[in-house]
Amino acid sequence: MNIKIRLTAMNFLQYAVWGAYLTSMGTFLAGAGLAENIGWFYAVQGFVSLFMPAIIGIVADRWVPAQKLLGLCHLLAAAGMAGAAYFGSLPQVSFAMVFACYTFSVAFYMPTIALSNSVAYTALRQGGFNTVSAFPPIRVFGTVGFICAMLTSNFTGFQNTYMQWYFSGILGVILGLYCFTLPACPTCTEKAKSLAEALGLKAFALFKEKKMAIFFIFSMLLGMSLQITNAYANPFINGFNSLAGFAGSWGANNANALISLSQMSETLCILLIPFCLKRFGIKKVMLMSMIAWVLRFGFFGLGNPSTAGGIVLLVASMIVYGVAFDFFNVSGSLYVDKETDPAIRSSAQGVFMLMTNGFGAMIGTLGAQWVINKLVNVHINAYTAANGFLPEGAVYPADVSHTIMTGWSESWFVFAGFSLVVAILFAFIFKYKHVPEA
Repeated sequence: MNIKIRLTAMNFLQYAVWGAYLTSMGTFLAGAGLAENIGWFYAVQGFVSLFMPAIIGIVADRWVPAQKLLGLCHLLAAAGMAGAAYFGSLPQVSFAMVFACYTFSVAFYMPTIALSNSVAYTALRQGGFNTVSAFPPIRVFGTVGFICAMLTSNFTGFQNTYMQWYFSGILGVILGLYCFTLPACPTCTEKAKSLAEALGLKAFALFKEKKMAIFFIFSMLLGMSLQITNAYANPFINGFNSLAGFAGSWGANNANALISLSQMSETLCILLIPFCLKRFGIKKVMLMSMIAWVLRFGFFGLGNPSTAGGIVLLVASMIVYGVAFDFFNVSGSLYVDKETDPAIRSSAQGVFMLMTNGFGAMIGTLGAQWVINKLVNVHINAYTAANGFLPEGAVYPADVSHTIMTGWSESWFVFAGFSLVVAILFAFIFKYKHVPEA
């Protein structure tokens, strides 16, 4: 089978595994009585990314062929996800057990994002393809897989139950077995001259290069935005069902379907990456991503899923997400692949993941949880303390609804302001001379 088709199938399943639960997990957790812990479920993805992608990348570089390690990681992640689903299905949901299984799962899933890129780049180079032009069209189908899984969870009702985790686990098993059929990715056979080289830690020496150090630091700062809307967009949109004047709208009842427009935007934006990189270079492409994050959060702050104008603003937020996410993640990965030595490419991709989905995502998610607790949940908790929990199907009084909605808007504007500051600093600090290709 054509290698591009085989890599397309891999990318489709790679992100379908994630899309099955990533944007809807918060709604299930809230319904299971774990609303106060939503941030931790997203932050732990960042925590395990502090070390797991780098470690797995090192193993792939030195000892285990990347395609085999990719398959093993997916099988282990699927087992953990099945465990989380089982404990989430019990009448009394234990945070400790669900969180432990979920942590085990993402500890092995998060490294597969970088590892799947390494497998794809290696296979494409072996086939004589240019990775900059050949990879983005393949990566598009990862987004298609994410969308298909999201919509499946939405319209089957999985987005409100533990079934979304079982769904993810089944996809993970299929992908894990499929990975063992992919072309072999050779490990580095050179004899290591030191313990650091033997462990693949040489990739961390990239921080000694000013250009790469600055790139990784800004990758972390930009990574702080990556998981915020994954964690809180669904609860935010669903939350309108409990606000006076907004309850019962199609958008509020189908948050995952509305959010899926973000991933649809990705499919188009990924295809623009080869042209943009050749024409503008990595600096301008990443600046586009940063400005898109400002708009992403700003439109959320102004929009709602119930009025015509509010829906237009939410849709606009979904559209710019493609630029915000892809122009950073995919372009950054290609930049790292281009700027690093072949012997440490998998390790370097692991470092990139550490800074973005590790430090960045963890700090960003916990910071967002703090902001939302201060501006939104404080009002909900005050009402609950005085009046008890809101009955199912009921709405908050008009004054409380207004306060909660205002808190959400202020939260999104805080995130937008942060992204704007990062963009301004990046424009002045990151130096990169781009020579447009003919």
